[in-house]
Amino acid sequence: MALTAAFAPPARAAIDESELLPVEQAFALSTRVLDANTVELRWQIADGYYLYRHRIMILTPEGFSPGELQLPPGKRKHDEFFGDVETYRHELLVRLPITPAAGAAEAAFVVSSQGCADVGICYPPHKVPQRIALPVSSSVATTASATGNNPLAALLKPGNGRDGNDGLPLPPEQAFAFEAIADAGDELLLRFSPAPGHYLYRDRTRISIEDADDITLGEPRWPAGVSHEDEHFGQQVVYFEPIEVPVPVRRTDGTARDILLKATFQGCETDGICYPPITRTLAVSLPASDGDSAAVDVPQAEDSRLAAALSGPNRIWTLLTFFGFGLLLAFTPCVFPMVPILSGIIAGAGNITTRRAFVLSLVYVLATAVIFTIAGVVAGLAGANLQIVFQTPWILISFALLFVVLSFSMFGFYELQLPSSMQTRLTELSNKQSGGSLLGVAIMGVLSALIVGPCVAPPLAAAVLYISQTRDPILGGLALFSLAMGMGAPLLAFGTAAGRILPRAGAWMDAVKAVFGVLFLGLAIWMLDRIVDPAVTLALSGSLLIGSAIYLGALEPVATAASGWKRLWKAIGVLLLLIGSAQMLGALAGGRDLLQPLKGVFGGGAPATAELHFTVIKSSADLDRAIAAANASGQPVLFDFYADWCVSCKEMEKYTFTDPAVHSALSGFVLLKADVTANDDVDQELMQRFGIIGPPGTLFFGLDGNEQRHLRLIGFEKAAPFAERIRKASR
Repeated sequence: MALTAAFAPPARAAIDESELLPVEQAFALSTRVLDANTVELRWQIADGYYLYRHRIMILTPEGFSPGELQLPPGKRKHDEFFGDVETYRHELLVRLPITPAAGAAEAAFVVSSQGCADVGICYPPHKVPQRIALPVSSSVATTASATGNNPLAALLKPGNGRDGNDGLPLPPEQAFAFEAIADAGDELLLRFSPAPGHYLYRDRTRISIEDADDITLGEPRWPAGVSHEDEHFGQQVVYFEPIEVPVPVRRTDGTARDILLKATFQGCETDGICYPPITRTLAVSLPASDGDSAAVDVPQAEDSRLAAALSGPNRIWTLLTFFGFGLLLAFTPCVFPMVPILSGIIAGAGNITTRRAFVLSLVYVLATAVIFTIAGVVAGLAGANLQIVFQTPWILISFALLFVVLSFSMFGFYELQLPSSMQTRLTELSNKQSGGSLLGVAIMGVLSALIVGPCVAPPLAAAVLYISQTRDPILGGLALFSLAMGMGAPLLAFGTAAGRILPRAGAWMDAVKAVFGVLFLGLAIWMLDRIVDPAVTLALSGSLLIGSAIYLGALEPVATAASGWKRLWKAIGVLLLLIGSAQMLGALAGGRDLLQPLKGVFGGGAPATAELHFTVIKSSADLDRAIAAANASGQPVLFDFYADWCVSCKEMEKYTFTDPAVHSALSGFVLLKADVTANDDVDQELMQRFGIIGPPGTLFFGLDGNEQRHLRLIGFEKAAPFAERIRKASR
């Protein structure tokens, strides 16, 4: 967790309703009569909350004439809503001078106040009616009446018709009206009506069905909104006018029935307060659906579908599904480089038993799984992807140098050992045994999870989406851990097998270590490929292959009496020499393809592959302008998230975006790309706007300017299914 705190970038944490006190508990008010001309108001203010001095007032007095409130000085504060103000914390005593009306036996009035929580949420003005006796010589204490059971909204009392005329914000139910009807048996129609001078956030709205596991909701079809730079949540899509939102419904039972629809949404007053999240539950009568409603296809993107499965009843099966997805991801370029890392650790341990190889492999896999889980939970709760934080040039170069140091150790140039005194202490700390240090293996597992494999795939995006929507890090974390253990299972098997089949100390073991030394150098080049020009990668790879060829004797004559093994190594060396030379020649000629280094060098061969031309955008404002221009010309939009260090992004560029079928399908599209390599504040804001935890991500926008969420692609996809996805987006 210390690692998480150290490297997570600052981000605004989302606020959960359950974290806030009801307004009557946050600002508990009691009143008492001190004498016939003085009333005392006492607020007990909870820790982490504060009350505005200038928002305390007396409204609608009956039976008396109020004097000026005797407010003590408060603590000065520059407030983002009201500017320079004074605030109170902990306890506040206020005296109210009164002049009773002739013959009045009691006084009635409304105490209006307003405060905020330190976490960044301000309550609407809180109005508490009071009715007190006016004794001649006794004091009577009364307690403020509660204003309702809503812990966040703090609904206002009517206040004798002064609401809207005293300059105070509207109650939440007036500021944001919400209705829902069944438009048909398989569709709901939601109507949000912000009051004039108010706006509603699109992406802070959650819709669900209560107590009906056989009904699921599709993606809401939001109308085009207004891009708004919000001081609380960054770039957001908001609505200032009433809107209607159709929501598809999928049912297994087509009979008419009543359901409870739960909607949680949030909005703000223009140039005023932002309301806490508002939750409404409405009864909706669903008519009988036409035909077999179970066959109605509610399209969802893969990450949304998996996130919904986590919320469903078959959670154990869903966790096993995540484990299965992990097994499939284990053989992708994001995870496969961990195989030589783990194998090199075991080989470097020297004489090792199968049991010890299993223990080392298990420690490595568990370390990667735990860090992978923590990084995913942090991304879901705070929107900060730890793996992206580690994709900076100095970290990648440092890790590449670490592989170079390890490789030279494998070649026998030196042994990596600490001073004996430090070794003794670390031995006791990490229970070091013959065959490797558990602590060292765990550290390498942590670094591998953060640096080697920063890929994003639909199961990972689904778990993070589930955590961000439900604020449930337990089940979401279990899904991430299952996914990570699925990715680690082949590593565990491979590492254990390596411990069994690797030769014991001797000449053969030295040769095996040399092989892993070459692999470590290859990993160093692979790490640098994320930040250097492809021609440099080509030259480094060619140098490594030529050096390996010379080591295998490619330039040395083979004796007549040489063994078959000697001749085999010679043949392999010559082959590596030819490939390495081709790569060096390709690098000098400006080649960029590691597998086809001589492509185009001699002026012949296959014609150059046509490239798609993307317009690079940086910010949300750039994106909104580009989408608006595309809509004006009647063109749909493909929007791609890319980074230089993203392995799957380069797969998409090389294998998918170069395919002629994809080119044909994209004719008529406006192509936009966000290069988030720098991962600066603007990049993070853009990714958070769409809930993207990291590249690659491909989004499609229709002619109405809205994203077709069910077609969103997270990760790599081959050309044929991607072309079909494009065709669906163009319909």
